[in-house]
Amino acid sequence: MTFSDSASPAPTLLAIFAHPDDEAYSVGGTLTHYARRGVRVLLACATRGEAGKITVPGMTVDDLGQQREAELREACRHLEIEPPIFLDYHDSGRYERTRFDDPLALMNVSPLEVEPKLRALIEEVQPQVIVTFDPHGGYGHIDHLQIQRAATAAFFSTGHLPYGGPQRLYFTAMTHEAAAQISRMGEGLDPLVYGVSDGTVAVHMDVRAYAENKRAALAAHGTQTGETSLLGRMSPEERQAMEERLGAGEGFSIGGTRTPLPHFPLRGLFDGLGLLEEEG
Repeated sequence: MTFSDSASPAPTLLAIFAHPDDEAYSVGGTLTHYARRGVRVLLACATRGEAGKITVPGMTVDDLGQQREAELREACRHLEIEPPIFLDYHDSGRYERTRFDDPLALMNVSPLEVEPKLRALIEEVQPQVIVTFDPHGGYGHIDHLQIQRAATAAFFSTGHLPYGGPQRLYFTAMTHEAAAQISRMGEGLDPLVYGVSDGTVAVHMDVRAYAENKRAALAAHGTQTGETSLLGRMSPEERQAMEERLGAGEGFSIGGTRTPLPHFPLRGLFDGLGLLEEEG
């Protein structure tokens, strides 16, 4: 595992997710927004998506992990952020692709074993803000749940660091309405379980200005967005509705904080940290 070359004095945001493509759906616009504002934006990805499902009919890939790593690097380029940092675990898969016997599959690794890697990364890159999955892992994928637990633990165990440790931990937040829309499109989620009330959303990021970045980042994950993927199977009307939802805004709830909240909801992820002019 190789981290970024050196710590930076610039405001830093560290996003922590499980697979290539997780970043594009839930936080892609937000990452581009802060990168354009001069924030150092880093993405840590726990796996290379080795057990993903190729959704392009007739497509063959010799090494899916290598292919998806390349796709994530391309997605990061479209999001205007630094190349990803890999934690070198394996994708656990789902359904018939579940890797029960792989000791490096994230489902078979204790979050307490992942946490030290994240602590070391946090100590090196010194983020003020960390973003990761909500406690339901978006839609309940075991790898999402595992990395969320490890990232949350790492936030709470790094407050002693000399630079002060990360000051805010945010979870991705999908409202009940958005969860209901996804459920109607085939995921079968209970929106009252996987979504949150409007009052739970601490930050709503308007990312319409970055819709093209986000669309290009999603397209970069070609093995996962082909004809047989959820997106590929949508009707034109469903596709438009999904793109409008993905492009309109990204929500975040508070996972942890070491500073008082100046108000609620917040104006942005750095609001009250004194690092970005428009966010106090």
